[in-house]
Amino acid sequence: MNSAVAPTPIFHRIRIVLSHTSHPGNIGAAARAMQTMGFSRLVLVNPRRFPDPQAEAMAAGAADVLAAVQVVSSLSAALAGTVLAVAMSARRRELAVPALWARDAASEAVAQAASGEVALVFGNETAGLSNEELAQCRRWAMIPVNPEFSSLNVAAAVQIMCYEMRLAVVAPGLPPAISGAGQPASHEDVERLVAHLEEAALGCGFLDPASPKRFVPRMRRLFSRATVEQEEVNILRGLLAALEGKGKFGR
Repeated sequence: MNSAVAPTPIFHRIRIVLSHTSHPGNIGAAARAMQTMGFSRLVLVNPRRFPDPQAEAMAAGAADVLAAVQVVSSLSAALAGTVLAVAMSARRRELAVPALWARDAASEAVAQAASGEVALVFGNETAGLSNEELAQCRRWAMIPVNPEFSSLNVAAAVQIMCYEMRLAVVAPGLPPAISGAGQPASHEDVERLVAHLEEAALGCGFLDPASPKRFVPRMRRLFSRATVEQEEVNILRGLLAALEGKGKFGR
């Protein structure tokens, strides 16, 4: 079978994020899964044990992926600079963004990686992603597993998603990239916009500081339903700053 080689820039712009991984062997197995599909950027959020000999043993030839691992203390740091973050979770959550099937999420990730950084986020082996972590991601995806036995090892989930993304890159007949679109807004810029909206809502009395309810999660959900462009963020923040009587974004 012919193994097509995909353009490397897309692969280099997609990072795999493992949050609070308990077993180092799963880190190594995930690195091996990534290597087989041509991905190399692995980010760990507060792993229980890393580096660790079990991770090296399970990597089985993907030592270069492990050597380049980035370890960070928060999901926000792991998503820095991204224009799209896809949370992988099998559990339905209240106020979660609309779910995508894995294949659709992979196609969108590849499309966004043509112009910016993308992250796929996988949770802890036992608890998965927290609601707060899921809320920081613009998309939520599910792998269509057997509903009677839906537990999937984190490395297996990484393998499936890396395969789907590789397929989206190398498959013939893919639709061309959309022309005329602006630069997607980064994760940090959307988070700053949400924070600015909250600040403005509190400042004008619209939001009760003693009972903010779910303003921030709802704003995150709103912006997750579209690909927000940098210029759109600038317009909204400029409007907020003007309404507040401040200068360039007020801060």
